[in-house]
Amino acid sequence: MNAGGRRRRVVNSTRVIACSFAGVILMGTLLLMLPISSVSGESCGLMTALFTATSATCVTGLILVDTLTQFTLFGQVVILVLIQLGGLGFMSVIFLLASLVRKRMSLSQRLMMVSAFNLNDMHDVARLVGNAFRLTFVMEGMGAIILTGCFLPRYGLGAIWKGIFISVSAFCNAGFDLLGPDQAGSLSTYADNPVVLLTVAALIICGGLGFFVWEEILHKKTFRRLSLYSKMVLVITAVLIVGGTLFFLAVEYNNPQTLGGMPWWQKGVNALFQSVTLRTAGFLTVNQGNLQQVSQMVCMLLMLVGGSAGSTAGGIKTVTLGVLVLAMRAGLRGRSDVTIRGRTIPTTKVLSAVTLVLVVSMMFLFSSIAISLVDGVSYLAAAYETASALGTVGLTTGITPTLSTFSHVLLVVMMYLGRVGVLSFSVAFLSQGGRKSRISYPESDVMIG
Repeated sequence: MNAGGRRRRVVNSTRVIACSFAGVILMGTLLLMLPISSVSGESCGLMTALFTATSATCVTGLILVDTLTQFTLFGQVVILVLIQLGGLGFMSVIFLLASLVRKRMSLSQRLMMVSAFNLNDMHDVARLVGNAFRLTFVMEGMGAIILTGCFLPRYGLGAIWKGIFISVSAFCNAGFDLLGPDQAGSLSTYADNPVVLLTVAALIICGGLGFFVWEEILHKKTFRRLSLYSKMVLVITAVLIVGGTLFFLAVEYNNPQTLGGMPWWQKGVNALFQSVTLRTAGFLTVNQGNLQQVSQMVCMLLMLVGGSAGSTAGGIKTVTLGVLVLAMRAGLRGRSDVTIRGRTIPTTKVLSAVTLVLVVSMMFLFSSIAISLVDGVSYLAAAYETASALGTVGLTTGITPTLSTFSHVLLVVMMYLGRVGVLSFSVAFLSQGGRKSRISYPESDVMIG
């Protein structure tokens, strides 16, 4: 197959993925608009349904209305299905259904799976996708059992559904919950329960590593035998989590509105949870609007980085950040090649990483400025909501429900682009070899800096 044919297949597969997400959002919107979905027995309206469906499918977690008090069991089931479809990838579910009826994957289907999981080739795609499903349901099942046990004293038999819902939401990095709007909402009522917080944090981390990394961990078992990519994912993830934990512990330690009133051990657990949930999960134990301004700035940076490629998380991805840091190191040393541990990162990959970060940065700046101007809110608050939407995180300072229809629509677009647009960009450019121009131009020197 020639290069042009491969590029056309990749573009077609990314279009299918983008359209499949849009189709799921549309179907979810229609279902959530039904009177049977709302506790009041009346339709929640187009904007609320569209915003909720987009947030669930794009595994974000931003909401206009409380999930528990607004939606019936039917509506909650719809949201949970949207979260699962969004986390796994709609095309992956199609593959699962095809496998159940023993239908062999076609070449185009395999290419779509390669796109959905951000792989470089079609080698053993079926095994990878199958293992991804098994890993997902095992992790979610274990999380549901632990969380149900923790919720039983307070919610009785209702703890079963809450445990399942939050476990799926955590593994898919969605941030939806059914605990009601008490205190700061989300998991704030369990800020003193390390079992709940550590279980949810573990699910978030596992979902954010990526299925390819888990495939290697399960088969190669030792860190030394892992591929360079998997090593980078694990190291960068650990650095971001530990660094974030230490930062929040230091900055928020004496803040009476966040960690200040907690015992020392609880401060540590909640600082860790805050660092982990910023990896595009969206659960919270402290009011985000009460964080120090410098903490909110760091939160936005971590939200935009997100998780790893081929995972349930959003953001520009951990290895993209790693490649940028390596490129900066090479530039400071005056070297033209970007290297790590005796390996050279292809120039096309470095250029793609730079392009991706610039595109995301421009979308972030445009949207945050627009929301701040239209709604008259502070730029920091607008930027926080925008970073949360674009990074598919779901954390909020509390202003989302009060924003105008224009800003709600803009956040919907950011959530969609954050999950689907960046994914499609990654597949179309990061996962494929660069295309060389047929025309060569003479070089011209320019001054930098």
